Parts: sequence; C-alpha cells; structure tokens
Amino acid sequence: MLYMNIILTVSDEQDVPEITNLLTEHGNLSRQEPGCARFELYHSKHDPKTFVICEHWESQEALDEHRKAKGYTTIYQPRILPKVSRTGHPCDLLG
Repeated sequence: MLYMNIILTVSDEQDVPEITNLLTEHGNLSRQEPGCARFELYHSKHDPKTFVICEHWESQEALDEHRKAKGYTTIYQPRILPKVSRTGHPCDLLG
C-alpha cells in the first residue's frame, strides 16, 4: 500500500472557491479508479488557502495509472497545479 499526503496552498485567495470545486471533482473521479483504496480531501480551518489530500493506493502501478487518468490529466495538472504550490509527502503508516 502506498500512502501519499499532499499539501496544496492556493496562490490567490480569490481562487479558493474554484480550487475547492475542482478538487472535489478530481476526488470523485479518483475514488472510482482501480487501485484507489482511499482519496480524502481536507480544507484547513486555520488557513483558507490550504488543502490536504490523503491518498492510499494499492500499488505503485495503481498510482502510476492514476497519473494518466482523466481527473489527473484534465483537472489536477492543467487547472489546479498552476494555481497552487504543492508539497508531496509519501508516508509510512505507523498504526
């Protein structure tokens, strides 16, 4: 199992509603992909420009296929990434 935690910070606060909608759409598509065990989206209560994505993938192959899928290629890459800074954290599950 692969565990990914991604922190996104929206560059312009005016883009937060759009990013919220796009992330929701991207999440809905991602959850339907083979090998996706969990895909959760969080919006910070302390900083409205900060979002956290928690992804669980059954294998590296499933994650690789996710990066070729519709949600990633038509929403995440072209429409979300240009408006955010991104820090990815591949993780080990401790408990």
